[in-house]
Amino acid sequence: MSAGRSALRMGPAELVQAAAMARRFYLEGKSKIQIAEEFGVSRFKVARVLETALERDLVRIEIRVPAELDAERSDALRARYGLRHAVVVESPADATEDAPDPENLGAVAADLLGELVNEGDVLGLAWGRSTIHMAASLHRLPPCTVVQLTGVYDAGTAERGSVEAVRRAAQVSGGDAHPIYAPMLLPDPATAAALRSQTGIARAFEYFDKVTVAAVSIGSWEPGISTVHDMLTDEERAHYASLGVAAEMSAHLFDSEGRRVGRDLGERCITVEADRLRRIPEVVAIAGGLRKASAIGAVLRSGLVTSLVTDTAVADYLLTESAPGLRPALERADPDDL
Repeated sequence: MSAGRSALRMGPAELVQAAAMARRFYLEGKSKIQIAEEFGVSRFKVARVLETALERDLVRIEIRVPAELDAERSDALRARYGLRHAVVVESPADATEDAPDPENLGAVAADLLGELVNEGDVLGLAWGRSTIHMAASLHRLPPCTVVQLTGVYDAGTAERGSVEAVRRAAQVSGGDAHPIYAPMLLPDPATAAALRSQTGIARAFEYFDKVTVAAVSIGSWEPGISTVHDMLTDEERAHYASLGVAAEMSAHLFDSEGRRVGRDLGERCITVEADRLRRIPEVVAIAGGLRKASAIGAVLRSGLVTSLVTDTAVADYLLTESAPGLRPALERADPDDL
């Protein structure tokens, strides 16, 4: 709180009184009625004095968030897509269109989950590099049950971490873990159905309807950016591409308008069904990087996601797209009311 040059046009008595009232209101949290009683004036005069203090620069109000967070873009993105939460972090200065998800998304998403998860909740984690990075960054979670929402991506790489992510989150929260020891994609529907009936996997599936908060990743339909794309044969990729696939989330495929396509693929996958995802009160997507921007927009239009953690480059892209139409967070129950 400081006196600016324009405030000097006020008389000394006015300045002292305005400063005192402003201190009571902004710093001490007193109401206008309480201030009026203390100074022996009407609450309407208190309101005028506070307004004048702002106009004449006697009071300066600053809203500060950590430098890596972009509050203006976050709020604009939340409002445009009807999301419950949107958190936008600064893109790396040297980011290109081919750059992977910014590394700081996982840490920010971990902090967000620390806010959203309440004691007794069931937290669901889908496979994805972003969710794995998020789990590795977790430092606080209320006591909750953690369940894996998809099978694992097993391509002989070091990116296999779904089970570890579930166990890490459960360790931090002190709750039970329900991992799924099975591949995400199977050769045929019969094999997938047989695996779903196995005791451990069936037990995890029983928790799907109890999930209150879920964390998911998003991929573009390109090599190295979509788990499912990389697990299919060339012939299968061409088939789904002919259907207009633009994005993938938890083995569900979407066209550019957010419509689900290639639903037959789900019969071969160990994953939470799209209808169950839609019933989860809070579904947080963690995805960034310009190479995923259009895919993120497609998934947002599907209505399956209620919250998003992304970066400024993606936010700028999404804010220039045509209006999405769907407002998914507003169509679901607020988890705080459950």
